[in-house]
Formats: sequence, C-alpha cells, structure tokens
Amino acid sequence: MRRAAVLALVLIAGCAATPLEPGAAPVRITRTEPNGECKFLGEVTGSQGNSWSGEYTTNANLETGARNDLKNKAATLGGNLVVLLTERAPPLHQYNVTLSGSVYRCPP
Repeated sequence: MRRAAVLALVLIAGCAATPLEPGAAPVRITRTEPNGECKFLGEVTGSQGNSWSGEYTTNANLETGARNDLKNKAATLGGNLVVLLTERAPPLHQYNVTLSGSVYRCPP
C-alpha cells in the first residue's frame, strides 16, 4: 500500500509543469534576433518530460514546463530575452518537449 502511495505521488509530480521561478517572469521568448543594444549571454536548453513521465503529462504541461525551464535558466544567466534556436516535440501525444535558445540582456 505504501509503495502505491509513493508511486501515485511520483506520477502526480511528473504530470505538473516545471514552475516558473520568481525572477523569470519578465523573460520573453521570441524568434527574432534583437537589435544591437542587447548583450549576448549564452545559450540554454529547457525541457520537460521523458519516456516514463511524459506518458502521464498533458501536452500543455509539457510545453509550459519546457518554456518555464528555458525562462528559469535564462534568468539565472541574467537575461530577459531568449531567441529560440530549436524546438523538439514529437507529433500527436508528446512525451517530452525541448527548447533551445540564445539568451540576451536587453535594456528596458
């Protein structure tokens, strides 16, 4: 019985989207390169899901979690803009979503 409860908690946790950290809310994601006033800080990859937990996670939570993970990592670098480089998600029901991008710090 105890193992079943632990498994249920793991499945529920695996189904939720990665939360957005407090400092990451202002980070914006775009496909357009910024103007010359922005400073390049590096590249980051955000992801959510895997072959085990992805089966129990909605597509919306996989996409939101990957986006939040990307924003969290960009904020850690001090960035406020991410230019998407790649997006990977299988068609139909997704088991994972991966986003990669270039991080910039742009003036307000």
